[in-house]
Amino acid sequence: MTTRQSPRRREVLDVLRAAPSPLGVAETAERIGVHPNTVRFHLDALVADGLVERRAEGSPGPGRPRTVYTARPGMDRGGTRDYRLLARILLSRWASADPATARTEAMETGRAWGAFLVEPPPPFEESTAGRSVAALLALLDELGFAPQPEGADGTGGPPRRIRLRHCPFLELAEEHGRLVCPLHLGLMQGALARLDAPLTATGLEPFADPDSCVAHLAATTAA
Repeated sequence: MTTRQSPRRREVLDVLRAAPSPLGVAETAERIGVHPNTVRFHLDALVADGLVERRAEGSPGPGRPRTVYTARPGMDRGGTRDYRLLARILLSRWASADPATARTEAMETGRAWGAFLVEPPPPFEESTAGRSVAALLALLDELGFAPQPEGADGTGGPPRRIRLRHCPFLELAEEHGRLVCPLHLGLMQGALARLDAPLTATGLEPFADPDSCVAHLAATTAA
């Protein structure tokens, strides 16, 4: 249960934030008008979420120290997120530009991030097509593309295609495909270049089938 999902938990947090000094369980329960066990349950969850600090407050007399709670300073991290809206806002800036310029910028941004997201091969280690494709597949899988290699020639060579069975940015790709898809292609190209791979991604077919996109691979000129 998160702070957003629980009005009672948010109420507990609000009481701690409004208090001029740390509160114990009984004091917090009294201010809200609920049983102390209910407050203790929510306080434990807020501590686990990092929103509340718990500490023992010593007393000069005998007996166990008193446990008190204070709200951590800072913005509530249990609220709503809308990164998709942020992505739409940023993409709309590209979309308003010249189509060719926007595509070029999307590709370049993808290449930069692709290079950032992979580790280059160790010094003196030959960068083979097989190792490079394996690293690319691992990256795409981590990003949520559910990649599936296809078209290998049966001699141990690299696949000629990678089928992307899932798009982690599907709604954005449907709305701004002319930007999102080149960005994906650039990401693969940047990763392969960083891996010093003897092949690159030459094209990306958006929705080549209703349930997937297809990226095409080919040897580089140098290879």
